[in-house]
Amino acid sequence: MEKQSIRDAYKRYWLENGQAPVSVFALCKILDVPEAEFYQFYSNFEALEADIWEKYFTRTTDQLKDDETYRQYSSREKLLAFYFLWVQQLKEDRSYILQQYRRSHLPLSQLGQLSAFKKAFYEYASGLIKEGYLTSEIKERKYISDQYVHGFWVQALFVLKYWIGDRSEQFELTDAAIEKAVNLSFELIHSNTIDSLIDFGKFMFTRK
Repeated sequence: MEKQSIRDAYKRYWLENGQAPVSVFALCKILDVPEAEFYQFYSNFEALEADIWEKYFTRTTDQLKDDETYRQYSSREKLLAFYFLWVQQLKEDRSYILQQYRRSHLPLSQLGQLSAFKKAFYEYASGLIKEGYLTSEIKERKYISDQYVHGFWVQALFVLKYWIGDRSEQFELTDAAIEKAVNLSFELIHSNTIDSLIDFGKFMFTRK
């Protein structure tokens, strides 16, 4: 048995029943394998769900890394390409993702199953930021630069939430939102806009 078989069976159960299996034993009975085999890969369903989300990410980045054109892109273009392809990956499991989101009753930022994806995304975004420094596409700022990666994570959550709620044909509004969000973020971290806001904040603080 492989991880993929477990992931597929778990998602299929959700789609057919609207809830998780009552136990690991119940899922393994469907797979016709001993319960111990499950624990060779996952400690519980939470770990399984986290792996499902991380897999959306790794499938996206693996495909991008094999694209010669992508390797020539700027940091902004790479992030755009990532989001567009990532959303395509999510579409394949949209029904499952919607069920997971609706059952949680929590903001996306608090969903534990996104933990592995978050860690992987942070590493990916940090690499794009470093590339941006080298090409002067991103302006390095004392104290502020360390926060860029957090901003990109918030952006990723925005894209995910927007796509979940998108009812437009072929999710065309999500594509537009991605482009506008990425372009705005890179305009901010490249231009002097942030510096002006910081200077204004300092001025207002010292005037108090």
